[in-house]
Amino acid sequence: MKTKILVTGGAGSIGSALVHRLISFKDFEVIVVDNLCTGNFDNLPNVKEFENFKFIRCDVNDYNDINPVMTFNNFDYVFHYAAVVGVQRTLMHPVSVLKDFEGFKNIFTLAKNTLVKRVFFSSSSEVYGEPFEFPQNENTTPLNSRLPYAVMKNVGESFLKAYHKEFNMNYTILRFFNTYGPNQTSDFVIPRFIKAALNNSDITIYGNGSQTRTFCYIDDNIDTILKIFQQNLVVNDIINIGSDIEYSVLDLANIIIKLTGSKSKIVHLPCLKEGDMARRKPDISKMKNILNKDLIPLEEGLMKMISIYKKS
Repeated sequence: MKTKILVTGGAGSIGSALVHRLISFKDFEVIVVDNLCTGNFDNLPNVKEFENFKFIRCDVNDYNDINPVMTFNNFDYVFHYAAVVGVQRTLMHPVSVLKDFEGFKNIFTLAKNTLVKRVFFSSSSEVYGEPFEFPQNENTTPLNSRLPYAVMKNVGESFLKAYHKEFNMNYTILRFFNTYGPNQTSDFVIPRFIKAALNNSDITIYGNGSQTRTFCYIDDNIDTILKIFQQNLVVNDIINIGSDIEYSVLDLANIIIKLTGSKSKIVHLPCLKEGDMARRKPDISKMKNILNKDLIPLEEGLMKMISIYKKS
């Protein structure tokens, strides 16, 4: 009998990459639900080519939409990736973020009622807010962000912990730091910078560009998650998923200009009023132990994306 897996938000960047890998295993039956609000149907596999894959357009925040999907299929595992994504998008539309609470309630309650073995929840580095320590550790760093997006992710984490305590429903919380790949939308920093560079357009940076981020290529993200899933690791626990090598945003822009041979100029814009944290660096000790290989270097990952963009 095949293992039945639900991926909510599976048309998004990370979700779709996970789906492509899951369906390569013939003993997995994968169903994706997505309302295509921020996801892209073109990110998904061709349903005609894979007998073990199905897509259902569905809004997880609407109980009447998601209830029959979960009740009828009796999934073994759920990857809950559906969410309004992106700090700036959620700052502009904060009410839309609040609707994700209904999605938590629907997915977690239905998972509990249909005896799902484990729920994997995509949280975010944003729950750490402006960190007080470096690197950000899963257990010791305070979760202090007041941004709507971060607050909702924190609520989702708390929701899962409560369901485990009261109903013994198993979970894994995946705190994603910046993960980049070919299916990212252009409102994220790396696709935006690369596309501007390839067009020799200005690359715009908020502030002086000294704010730092770490960048994890999508393959390292998915390899880690598959090992967690298949080897039954990080059960009822939290793990940071990302890279621990910091780059300033200005350095990132200059690296992309160099790799593309671009004539783009860097233009500095006023600092954002909120949401642009000064520094990000996760403790990825757990991830490194699980992945058990070197992470893909930034320049190598960037060249993969540059090559793909040049062909498109």
